Amino acid sequence: MVSDLSSAVLLVIDMQEAFDHPRWGQRNNHEAESNVANLLAEWRRTRRPVIHIHHVNPKPDSLFNGKGVQVKPEAVPVEGEPVLTKNVNSAFIGTDLEERLKLMKASQLIVTGLSTDHCISTTARMAGNLGFDTFVVSDATATFERKGLSGQHYTAEEMHDTALMSLEGEFATIVSTKELIKPKAVS
Repeated sequence: MVSDLSSAVLLVIDMQEAFDHPRWGQRNNHEAESNVANLLAEWRRTRRPVIHIHHVNPKPDSLFNGKGVQVKPEAVPVEGEPVLTKNVNSAFIGTDLEERLKLMKASQLIVTGLSTDHCISTTARMAGNLGFDTFVVSDATATFERKGLSGQHYTAEEMHDTALMSLEGEFATIVSTKELIKPKAVS
């Protein structure tokens, strides 16, 4: 059961075109974008705070340079929603995210976006260490397949599940979109 999240801040991390490049390989959870869109719609409808984090890399050969920095259509910020730019995995490093959250008196964070085992995990770990009650939305995050150090293949789903398992209970609580968006009562 999810606690009262009526004032939780929704963090939308790296929902950018760079992650559509084939260089990443196979990806899991192709519903992540629509789940992020559903969460954004719910947060906006209930007037809860949203903060967008975008990755930009100044290296010309980076996927996070040029066209790759464009935001996916499901996660375009609206007027009044802050957009912070980072160039490392953590949304807390090189940004004023922590200061903003403190000014907002935020204590709960909902973490969504890409990719689960990189920027989502790094941000959630730091958030937990900084004392925020952190929730990672399993179906509003996704990642890619990886090749292990000994050449073994790890599927995108294995990478996703392992990253979430490593966060659960220590740094964050893992939840689903359905747990966060309650059906509206019919009158």
